[in-house]
Amino acid sequence: MIADRIRQARLAAGLTLGALGEQVGVSHTAIQKYEKGLVTPSSSQLLKLARACGIRTEYFFRSHTVDLLQPEFRKLSAFGKTAQDALKIKVTELVEKRVELLGSFPESPLPKFRAPENLPGQILTLDDIESFSESVRTAWQLGMNPIADLTDTLEGLGLLVIVVDEENPGFSGLTATARTDDGREYPVVAVSNRWPGDRQRFTLAHELGHLLLQGRLADDVNEEKACDRFAGSFLVPRIAVYQLLGQQRHAIEWQELNVLKREFGLSMSGWLQRAKQCGVITEHMHLAMFKRFSAKGWRKCEPGEPLPNEFPQLFQQLVYRALAEQFIAESKAAELLGIPMMRFHKERQLESSDAVAHQ
Repeated sequence: MIADRIRQARLAAGLTLGALGEQVGVSHTAIQKYEKGLVTPSSSQLLKLARACGIRTEYFFRSHTVDLLQPEFRKLSAFGKTAQDALKIKVTELVEKRVELLGSFPESPLPKFRAPENLPGQILTLDDIESFSESVRTAWQLGMNPIADLTDTLEGLGLLVIVVDEENPGFSGLTATARTDDGREYPVVAVSNRWPGDRQRFTLAHELGHLLLQGRLADDVNEEKACDRFAGSFLVPRIAVYQLLGQQRHAIEWQELNVLKREFGLSMSGWLQRAKQCGVITEHMHLAMFKRFSAKGWRKCEPGEPLPNEFPQLFQQLVYRALAEQFIAESKAAELLGIPMMRFHKERQLESSDAVAHQ
């Protein structure tokens, strides 16, 4: 077990055998022997290995194992197999923490994720997705107003949402099924923490589309385009587009799109796309506005302050709930949150107001 986890930690950190050996102070051959289980590193060497890989030593001894089944990436071609394998290990490690936490409760505090019943059947055209997404919102009692915290909403439905530390800009999103060693399965959605909140939200909704539209699309409907359409219509339903933009427009102000972006958490370009999809503006007007939008350099970076990142709050709350109910000890709570005991004690007593990015 330790041997496998040393290798996983090294790959997740993007280190070669030689690079890790150099940081630990041993040869690459020694690291290779650790990973093959031929030699067991001492406690001091394990500490050095953990520091070099950016993890806590508890990771090497975690008994709960998770397999990430059928991972599907939303990525650029530059995000190759080596990067994908490293990311899968990162996501698996974070999922293991959540699975271990959920397993500490006598009964799971999260429902089992299920697609709503009585949804429209086969999707024949992209326009059919408008009513499909409205049915999803209705079934989940989300109304037609902005979803303030998409991550919290999805986690409350039973999805494991992972915001992963990934510097490679080629990665956008991932869907997979996590299967535990005792046969439990959890749907997983992962996004990168490097993107602003609006892009994260769109990616999360896009990944949700993959889960809900599976088996519903006609053969000639492109799945990626369908999930993009679902993401836009799920974040901003058609009725909201008509209420806020009107049924037909001959011009739209940039600041108008910026205000709507901050209200609904959908990018300005996303709102422009929704206006076209709902027939509020013509194809010609959309093309003309998008050309001006691109000329301003806004495709890479939209104006104004970036929207805040999505953050899985439920995991942190459940750690403290399990601690309060004495399902876990302080040391386990600190390990799950990925912070030292001294810092955990301060935060537990609200002695530190610093913003913390927990794992």
